[in-house]
Amino acid sequence: MTKVTLYIAASLDGYIARTDGGIDWLSILDTEGEDFGYTAFYESIDAIALGSNTYEVGLGFDQWPYPEKKSFVFTQRHLQSEREDVVFVSEPVKQALANIETQGFKNIWLVGGGKLINSFLQHSLIDEYIISTIPTILGGGIQLFPPPAPEEQLELINSKQYPSGLVQSHYRRQIKN
Repeated sequence: MTKVTLYIAASLDGYIARTDGGIDWLSILDTEGEDFGYTAFYESIDAIALGSNTYEVGLGFDQWPYPEKKSFVFTQRHLQSEREDVVFVSEPVKQALANIETQGFKNIWLVGGGKLINSFLQHSLIDEYIISTIPTILGGGIQLFPPPAPEEQLELINSKQYPSGLVQSHYRRQIKN
């Protein structure tokens, strides 16, 4: 069975990016000698799931941020890539995830954005949540869980506080009876 983990950073007031998609406020993550568990997490996953806007943000980096991992970009737009590790997906998330599972991928990182996260939430497809809360109040932007988000009961696995003020919380979805 495929496990989907939302691994993401959010502002204290629940935003994952500025209204224009900007993520410059995440510079707190550029702490020398500290990766906040990213390397171990990245090594634990088989593939990436991300929305097209998040994909386009990734294209703006000096290097592709998801090397050596298959990236499934959920979009209704007609996008193309020369990268062999990028696949564009247009079917509904539940069907797409089933197709990804048939390809042998077991641990999926749900990167974002807000609309895709909400689509996964609507179908209870997120198994674990690793949320790094950044001690910044943005006052607006792209919400981590944009409404209407369904109610979801979570169990805390662990949390860790870092000297920068970042707090990382790891939750597991409680299975409904």
